[in-house]
Amino acid sequence: MDGREDGSVADAEITAAVSMNDCWWRPFQQRGQASVVHVDLTPNTARERQAREWLNKEEADRWHRFLHPRPQREYSLCRAALRSLLCEQLGCQNDELSFVTSHQGKPRAVVDGKRVPIHFNVSHSGQHGLIAISSAGRIGVDVEERIPRHDLEGTVGMILAAGERRAAARLNGEQQIYLLYRLWTMKEALVKALGMGFSLDMTQFALPSALHHGTQSTVFQFPHLPAINWWLTDLGNESFAAALALELGSEVKELP
Repeated sequence: MDGREDGSVADAEITAAVSMNDCWWRPFQQRGQASVVHVDLTPNTARERQAREWLNKEEADRWHRFLHPRPQREYSLCRAALRSLLCEQLGCQNDELSFVTSHQGKPRAVVDGKRVPIHFNVSHSGQHGLIAISSAGRIGVDVEERIPRHDLEGTVGMILAAGERRAAARLNGEQQIYLLYRLWTMKEALVKALGMGFSLDMTQFALPSALHHGTQSTVFQFPHLPAINWWLTDLGNESFAAALALELGSEVKELP
């Protein structure tokens, strides 16, 4: 069923439809004031049908523009999960929630036509999606499924600084692959949190070298924005590499 401007069906009916079946999103990690949720993106006709019920007309039109089932599935399952999570946190109905996009392409939540003070970010890769939500500062999340890639080193090398490329070159096999994925997702999370899209050259800044040697979390500052601290942490597991970046402000040095 296609979405409509009013959310396609009543919110109570949508909620009941999801609760009658296993929900496809689950709490993943809590880091300070940031919540991260995992979205199961494996093919499932019933879930995908329920997810489309959450979409408004604009979102349903976007869903139709995807040419292949996989991007349709990823979009609908992630967007429905995001809508449910935001409605719960903001105390609003699905048909009251909409989104606007900044001039740099970052979506913002709007309730009854008014922007709300909440930050969120979505990433997906293969069968895994992550949604990060914060009521404090800007937030970014990135996930990359750990699957064989014929040109991983070349792809990631295009976003690494010179020192990071040298650090990766000193490693071999699984250790090198692990580090490449780690640096990739951490840099992507930071850039997404900052909200500058592709306008920021990721080769022009380096992550703290401690992250090359297993440190899980650190405070980071962009060279051109040293007054803003970002909490950067590894969220990866055996199935996927992932990272979270959360704005802390100028005075906060670590997560509470």
